[in-house]
Amino acid sequence: MTRRFIARLLLPVLGAAGIAVLNAQEAPPPPPERTPEKNPIPEDVVGDEHVREEFGVNQFTTPSIRKLFDMLNNVGKLRFDDLKRPFTDKTPADRVIVAMGLGTLIADGFLIVQCERVEEMEAVGRAMIKYGKALGAGNRMNKHTGSLFEYSLKGNWQDLRVELAKTQADVEAEMVMLRDVDIAHLISLGGWLRALEIATKSISDNYAEEKTRQLTRRDIAEYYMMSLDSLHPSIMKNPALQQLRKGLEEMLPLLDVPEGKSLTLEEVKALHKKASAICHIITDKMNG
Repeated sequence: MTRRFIARLLLPVLGAAGIAVLNAQEAPPPPPERTPEKNPIPEDVVGDEHVREEFGVNQFTTPSIRKLFDMLNNVGKLRFDDLKRPFTDKTPADRVIVAMGLGTLIADGFLIVQCERVEEMEAVGRAMIKYGKALGAGNRMNKHTGSLFEYSLKGNWQDLRVELAKTQADVEAEMVMLRDVDIAHLISLGGWLRALEIATKSISDNYAEEKTRQLTRRDIAEYYMMSLDSLHPSIMKNPALQQLRKGLEEMLPLLDVPEGKSLTLEEVKALHKKASAICHIITDKMNG
């Protein structure tokens, strides 16, 4: 697959009956509506099958972590010891960091699956549970973590990939039901940044020209920038998000190359340096 390393996850639709129930409970007003015109998702990011079979289409959409990490299948053999990062299961006080941090943890889960490192899954799963609870989605998270441990012990790597994707889907569904769609977008953003950090590091360490074409996706970075711009103003006052938005803007020129053009090794290294710096805005605060 050429120049594709990100993908789909469409959040569940709030049906008319569900909305009626929420209104009956006098839930707080929803955040400002995002329309596809104001915040378009690149076509290959939208998960048609996921939408058709489970949720349908509405304005609450984010890229799927399942497809987000398809790119890890196309960068060659990943060396876990070179790509892993230190983390604890201590939950940050900042809800924004918790949301993006959960996305990075799911990315680490995919790295573990790709490298088939059974012994590493328990620590990541334990941290995911705590982060899910902090976001108010502990029950949905618990529903999946047992399967994650079971599949990892059995070496059932394909089902592990599916279960990780379902984990993101369920947590984001809970955010939608809680009228916290901004948090749902931040989970996806954290996952993408960690995936980009992993991919650029792997390709720079094992450079092959054809692999680099997956990385030149300015449209994906622009989508996430627009997602940040559409967050509630009170959330965007968060210093980490302001840093992150600035970092994405600075990264755009590194992604802006003609269709089909590959990157040189030096260009990949520069992209990894920037992706890593942006990702560390999240991961450093997770461990701090």
